Amino acid sequence: MAEFAAVVLAGGRARRLGGVDKVLLPVGGRTLLDRTLDAVAAADPLVVVGPPRATARPVRWTAEDPPDGGPLAGLKAGLALLPAETRVVAVLAGDHPHLTPATTARLLAALRTSSAGAVLTDSDNRPQWLVGVWRVAALREAMPAEVRDRPLRAVLAPLAPVHVPAVESEASDVDTPEDLREARAR
Repeated sequence: MAEFAAVVLAGGRARRLGGVDKVLLPVGGRTLLDRTLDAVAAADPLVVVGPPRATARPVRWTAEDPPDGGPLAGLKAGLALLPAETRVVAVLAGDHPHLTPATTARLLAALRTSSAGAVLTDSDNRPQWLVGVWRVAALREAMPAEVRDRPLRAVLAPLAPVHVPAVESEASDVDTPEDLREARAR
């Protein structure tokens, strides 16, 4: 069994990108989703929440419940696929082109000092709620019964995760055409 599992959220609508399947956009010759999966390649299992797509590595697929219920609904669906013995899970959005296994290793190291989780922070010290590692028990305990359209931050922030400063562009994601241009330029 791996040290950790991973849940990658890849079910958004990408409205600011004209509704394209954002996680399939290429950056550096690889899709955003594959680049995110590379950062958690050591995870077992690798769970992706969203419509099934071709990926470079094997993953388990699931869908938000309720459909289009938002990131918290996606996280709940992903947690449901983890084996009961899973203790730690990386939770990532599928649109972070500059995450690496070193990012994940730093988050896992920081988790050793927390009872709940560790999240990446951007250059302004803002937590990036969709780039973190968490103790599965803490997430399951904090998960509300109703998840549709509830902010992920409202559930995760009270867990007081350790903040891990991003290195270079690790915290960047792709939400707009400008974000995509910047990601491809790096």
